[in-house]
Amino acid sequence: MSWLNSVRNVIPFVVKKETPDNLWHKCKGCGQMVFTKELEDNLNVCPKCDHHDRIGPKARFRHLLDEGSCSELPAPKVPEDPLKFRDSKRYADRLKAARTNAAETDALVNARGTILGNKVVVGVQDFAFMGGSMGLAVGEAFVRGVEAAIADKCPYVIFTASGGARMQEGILSLMQMPRTTVAIQMLHDAGLPYIVVLTDPTSGGVMAAYAMLGDVQIAEPKATLAFTGRRVIESTIREKLPDDFQTSEYYLDHGMLDMVVHRRDLRERLATVIGYLTASRQAA
Repeated sequence: MSWLNSVRNVIPFVVKKETPDNLWHKCKGCGQMVFTKELEDNLNVCPKCDHHDRIGPKARFRHLLDEGSCSELPAPKVPEDPLKFRDSKRYADRLKAARTNAAETDALVNARGTILGNKVVVGVQDFAFMGGSMGLAVGEAFVRGVEAAIADKCPYVIFTASGGARMQEGILSLMQMPRTTVAIQMLHDAGLPYIVVLTDPTSGGVMAAYAMLGDVQIAEPKATLAFTGRRVIESTIREKLPDDFQTSEYYLDHGMLDMVVHRRDLRERLATVIGYLTASRQAA
């Protein structure tokens, strides 16, 4: 115990001030302490180094969709723990904990709304929910989002953030890769755009499936985008990879992305892209 605390304990009239635990946020980019309120006001982007912090569906909808236009789609009902999986914990217990921590039913949430007046259905993956992993619920939510976009005759925009397939669902999680691919084809058959916004991090089975099938591929700055880890690749090809390998900027330079857009500009850029892609359909 410090000298100051000892003095405070013996002097009863010294007021002890409690500081909220969430008053400050330590930036993962520069390590600086930032006021949480300042960070939230800046769209969860560090005002000191421009690091884009991870955000969940509700914050994303609030930043992106026109005020009063957001209407979340109900979460789909799917079998839970179909394999009765258990590692160090039961899968059912992991799901319960994830739902408590993330305040979401699963890792993908859809909402209807407008972006600067352009009608759209938006899906957002939540990395806080079991690493945004793709299981039955995520696959079904993706398909429901596409079906809603087809019903509304508008684009489907997906924000990806995932560590890949959910291992607790085994082969059933991998089956979501072809399911989502078929759903994207349904969207194309309806003549509607499919737009992907890759956020930090997007990897594994999600990266190998719907994350790279967009008509337009957008990413936030310095997002980690990968199918597998750097160490695995380097040990396989026995070469040292560039420092910026598996970042948004690297993918853009090598033709795998159409643009890298700062979060503050994303709303206007998406509205422009949607306007371009839907102009011919509206004219018809």
